[in-house]
This record gives sequence, structure tokens and C-alpha cells, in this order.
Amino acid sequence: MSHSGSDECETVPGGVSEAMGLLRIHVETDAVEGRPARESLLSRNVSRKQRRWQRKLAARKSKRREEKRRRKVTREQESDAPQFTKRVMKAITRERLAEARSTGLKLCVDLSMTDGMSDKEVSRLAGQLRRLYGSNKRATRPFHLLLTGLVQHGRIYAECLRMNEGFLNYTMDMTEESCLDLFPPESVVYLTPDAEEALETVDPDKVYVLGGLVDESVRKKLSLSRAKELSVSTARLPIDEYMRKKNNAKNFHCKILSINQVFDILLTFSNTGSWAEALQAWFPLGKGYAVAPQDCAPSEA
Repeated sequence: MSHSGSDECETVPGGVSEAMGLLRIHVETDAVEGRPARESLLSRNVSRKQRRWQRKLAARKSKRREEKRRRKVTREQESDAPQFTKRVMKAITRERLAEARSTGLKLCVDLSMTDGMSDKEVSRLAGQLRRLYGSNKRATRPFHLLLTGLVQHGRIYAECLRMNEGFLNYTMDMTEESCLDLFPPESVVYLTPDAEEALETVDPDKVYVLGGLVDESVRKKLSLSRAKELSVSTARLPIDEYMRKKNNAKNFHCKILSINQVFDILLTFSNTGSWAEALQAWFPLGKGYAVAPQDCAPSEA
């Protein structure tokens, strides 16, 4: 009897061991079979993250190149001028800006369309106005700048006061009136990317208007609609005439510029008389366009 009990005790552990071995083999087989699918999923996730990182890295490099190029242009402009003390330079700048009010090319920023903008868009517009004014201050031949449709204590007015130090001391005209309250309609040219005619030159007898608009939702033809509402002439920068599309990873091409970018192009053209030079200097690299060589026809829009 005791011998029989001993056999049973030895048999049961052996059976359990064999069953566990089979179970382990089955589990390991399942793991091996399921591994390729999981590895493939992980590989796709890693690849997706790598591509996203590469896009961000490329955008950062492009932005750094653009900022480097802008600093170079600014240094070249500053190196052409004699070196004075800061106090003297401030006095010269004030004198230039004051003279521009009577002799400079006229440019209005139409701020009548800010009601439909988000708070973030209003903040971005305030920053663009600061950069635009900074470019005009540094110019050897500044424009006569006007902010029209600027409602006192309105959103863009309050944001400019908050973000732009010394805003009320900017040497430019600020008014709640429309550009048509200040200038005859036949002298006004509203600059919009949706215009049919390209701007060929800048005329001292004309008043150029930029739509003060930041639209992240990309609603189309807002500035063109505003120009039609005013019944004034329109024009666009000659991007199609002097630039062509260039290949990029995102296949991204855009001709929409911020108001300070448009102004920098106009300012450079007014000093050099060359659209190619102005666009080369200030058209953002990340927009997917490059100035066409003189012996090559630019791409179609």
C-alpha cells in the first residue's frame, strides 16, 4: 500500500511538469508568432516619430537660415551708414521719420478687419506692426506710415499698448478714419495676393494699403473683398513674375505673407529698383518659392 502511494506521488508531479512544459511551448510559440506584428507596429510608430522630428528639424533650420540672412541684410544696411553715438542716431532717425511724413512714399495699414480675429491672431498682428515699424526706423529712406481704422481702446489698440513698448510714441499717423477719408480713391492701391495685376513699381503719387489681417483659418480673399468694398485699385507683389516653385519635402507652396514681410519687400524695392533683389532678401525660404534665374521663366501660379 505504501509502495502504491509512493508511485502515485511520483507520477502526479511528472504529469504536472509535462503539462507545464507543453503550456510553456504553446505560449512561447504564440509569442513568436505575435512578435512580427508587434515589431512591425513599433517600427511604424518609430518611423512616424522620426519623420515628424525630421520635419521639425528642417523647419528650425530653415527659420535659422532666414533669420541669419535677415541679420546679414540689416548689418549691410547699417554698415553703409556712418557710425554715430546712440543719441545722435536717435535724433537722425526721428528727423528721417518726420521728413517722411511730408516726402516719403505713403503706406497705410488697414486695421478695420480685426473684429473677426481671435485673440492669438490679434497678438500676432501687434507683433507684425512692431517689426514693420522697426524696419521703417532703420531705413535710409523711410515710408510715411499710417495706421487707419485704429479704434482707440479697441482690441488691436490695447494689444499694441501691451506688447509694443512706446507704441504711442511711434513716428507714424494713427487714426480711426479710413484711408478714403484721408486720400482720394483714385490714388489708393490696395495690396492683396488675390489681385489680378502685379505691382510693377512704387509711385510717389499713390497710397499703398496693406490689410491688417492675420487669418490662421485661411479664409480666402478677405483683403480683396475689402478693396472691392472701398472701390479702389488692387495689385499684388510680382511673385509669379520673378519666382518659381521649388521642391520641398512637404510639397508646400504659399504666397501669403505677413504685413511686415510685404513691407520689407516694398522697402527694399523702393531703394534698389529690383524686385528680384527684394524678393531674394525677404521672401521667406519656408514658403516653397525661390527667385528664378534671369534666363529661366518663373513657374505658373
